[in-house]
Amino acid sequence: MSGEYIAFLALALVALAGGIFMLNLTKVVHMVVALVFTFVSIAGVYVLLSAEFIAAVQVLIYSGAITIIMLFGIMLTRHQDDGQSTGSPLRKALALLATLAFGAAVYVGIRHLDFGEEAAALHEKNTEQIGVALYTNYVIPFELTSVLLLVALVGAIILAKKDDKEAGEK
Repeated sequence: MSGEYIAFLALALVALAGGIFMLNLTKVVHMVVALVFTFVSIAGVYVLLSAEFIAAVQVLIYSGAITIIMLFGIMLTRHQDDGQSTGSPLRKALALLATLAFGAAVYVGIRHLDFGEEAAALHEKNTEQIGVALYTNYVIPFELTSVLLLVALVGAIILAKKDDKEAGEK
């Protein structure tokens, strides 16, 4: 057992535990904190895979920005906490069985996966390789994605303003 393998197991356990806690906790803020643990541990797995750029993006965008947006959304909206149970024991048992079946299917799929031959220059200047590929071969899809995100942001603002006007009229 190498240190890399132990680190992977620890990060994988933290990611799984964060996901399970996120699904089973009742308070929304606690769910977001569990989600942060999941995001950060996934970033750690990216570091183990020598994908430092993706790990930094994971921490900055998901663990930082998305989590803050979720917390602001939670704080700025009205929600009722009725304290209802999350489901019957039969439903929980079926969900557990479905999760185990999905995990087994993923394990079998990965076990029989053939990646082909290993890339020669995989770990060399990976951030530079991403930048060159993004701004040479994929510049049009990159810009179209940025325009699409801008349109979605403007649409969300318009919908939020419309909801404020309707709430003020009632």
